[in-house]
Amino acid sequence: MAYNIGIIGTGYVGLVTGTCFASTGNNVLCIDNDVNKIEKLKQGIMPIYEPGLDYLVIKNYNEKRLKFSTDLEAAVTNCMMIFLCLPTPPNEDGSADLHHLLDVAKDIANIIKAKGIKEKRILINKSTVPVGTAEKVVNLLNKIIPNNNIDVLSNPEFLREGFAVDDALKPERVVIGTSNPEIEPIMKALYEPFVRSGNPIYFFDIKSAELTKYASNSFLATKISFMNDLSAYCEKVGADIESVRIGMGSDTRIGKRFLFAGIGYGGSCFPKDVRALMYSADAENTPLDILKAVYSVNSKQIERFNQKISNHFNNDLKGKKFAIWGLAFKPNTDDTREAPAFSIIEFLLEKGASVSVYDPEAMENTKKKFGVSIEYVADMYDALQNADALIVPTEWGVFRRPEFEKIKEMLKSPVLFDGRNIYSPEEMKELGFIYYCIGRKC
Repeated sequence: MAYNIGIIGTGYVGLVTGTCFASTGNNVLCIDNDVNKIEKLKQGIMPIYEPGLDYLVIKNYNEKRLKFSTDLEAAVTNCMMIFLCLPTPPNEDGSADLHHLLDVAKDIANIIKAKGIKEKRILINKSTVPVGTAEKVVNLLNKIIPNNNIDVLSNPEFLREGFAVDDALKPERVVIGTSNPEIEPIMKALYEPFVRSGNPIYFFDIKSAELTKYASNSFLATKISFMNDLSAYCEKVGADIESVRIGMGSDTRIGKRFLFAGIGYGGSCFPKDVRALMYSADAENTPLDILKAVYSVNSKQIERFNQKISNHFNNDLKGKKFAIWGLAFKPNTDDTREAPAFSIIEFLLEKGASVSVYDPEAMENTKKKFGVSIEYVADMYDALQNADALIVPTEWGVFRRPEFEKIKEMLKSPVLFDGRNIYSPEEMKELGFIYYCIGRKC
């Protein structure tokens, strides 16, 4: 049975989720208040870079299972399931800003009231929100429409940027929070096409479902930060963080993933989710001290890397030029939110240096931040011209096996700062580079 599904918000979560629901035969209407974005989507122009997404969007749009509109009333009127895929950015104190979500929930309630809609509506929150958000939505709905026929669910997303389509089509698990057991078979039927290999669909109480997303991201950030913290110790005592990683990761209780030392995590999820969970725990007088350490370590890691750059040039960067390869917070995305590369650029500019940058996908988003204060090049080697050093903050595949001799020829001196340990210290030494990395004998 095909469902009529409304998706409110066409960012990473909404666009990927709606497109993948359409790919299993459902009728999906994606709503956004950005007219320009909606018109571009109708033309097959993606607002984000996500491998494989453009093909699925165009295919399902052409086959009329996927539609785009600014008309919220159409989604509320015609769709039993309405997914809220809205931004929840951090406030200055770290708490999640819920006004987008609550405003839309209020609009939905007013439409249902004005149209006299009596049929079942399932309001499903996919946004990352603190515990108790669903309860706020329920209270808001009840205030506007007493005795309504609306169920509010929590269905957190676990999409990795760069792999979001695969994660949506083949999720490791689906988490659904609901207080109504009658909803479970409906949601199970919706997700069954994605878990045919046996991956689980979990039904939790709503608050546990809400917390699962924050807890998952915060724990992954903890693994990264532990390795980054340990990398400083490795440098002091002469150990190799890569060898330590391999030894640790072979223990199945620990696992191999998220153990790579670098210059810190970034993106739209880890930084804000760590801060939001810290804030929520403090508000309940149950502070999460481990998370506070995670946040501190992540901030210090980029500072340590910047200090390496400064130390090499005797703390005088004025008039120096730096080439930077990689601007997105990680490869296979154009997302530059909380990108470590941005912290490096800001540091260099503050010290009076000039910067030339290249990234396969994130150049436009970088221009929005830095404008004409830095140089943008169309070819990664062009960034090296007359540069005093090369800095690699993002491990795009194209950077892994570059023409090292060409790099040496173009740089004023063969200095390379590797923020992701993608090169071999031994090879760099043989090639004649002055090489800086993270937690290794460089």
